Amino acid sequence: MNGVIMKQKILIVEDNILISKSIETKLKEEMFETKAVFNGQDAIDQFNVNSFDAVLLDLMLPVKSGEDVLKHIRMKGDIPVIIISTKDSDVEKAINLGLGADDYLSKPFSMLELVARVKAVLRRSQKSIEKDPKQKYQIANLEVNLNNYEVKKNGELIDLTLKEFEIFKLLLTHPDQTFSKQLMYRSIWGEEYYYNDNVINVHIRRLREKIEDDPSNPKVIMTMWGFGYKLGVNKQSIE
Repeated sequence: MNGVIMKQKILIVEDNILISKSIETKLKEEMFETKAVFNGQDAIDQFNVNSFDAVLLDLMLPVKSGEDVLKHIRMKGDIPVIIISTKDSDVEKAINLGLGADDYLSKPFSMLELVARVKAVLRRSQKSIEKDPKQKYQIANLEVNLNNYEVKKNGELIDLTLKEFEIFKLLLTHPDQTFSKQLMYRSIWGEEYYYNDNVINVHIRRLREKIEDDPSNPKVIMTMWGFGYKLGVNKQSIE
């Protein structure tokens, strides 16, 4: 490519112009290409005509909500999305609705932390593109295909977010290991755990609601009290 370096492109969706400009300036210093929009409809329009490597998304937006933007993004694919919000309840709501946010930052945040989070989700996204060896596993009434990120329950496809699948895959491929929240966060999010149980707890709860016959009495993802989580039933390789 004649030595030309392709910059990774970040979509910034933030209605506060001062915050948006600060983010844009810092990301450009870090050699990212940026596009800033200030309402949800413009974000959707941009996403329809351009490709982005990651999205920074405020949930409280005019015209179209951040939740609507996130739903639209997830209909198109698994591009990393970092929620930026003033309220943790907004973050939990976005995750709890199964919309598939990858990470979040609570306002106010430092630009150094923002850059670190952006680089982390981009690294994880690149790893997720790399295909696993073709493998299928049967676990209870679940069939898991590690090659195409599919999970079926009683033959019916389950709609898991990327993070939910990665948590399940982590436990599935390490059946004899108990993962603390710290270790699980480092393994999947690729960075140090910030002692915020909210992210792990919500993802585990949502995953159990989708794969367990009785989420209140889980058999597949077991809680080891005082230690963490582990696979609760035996898996069998079917390919």
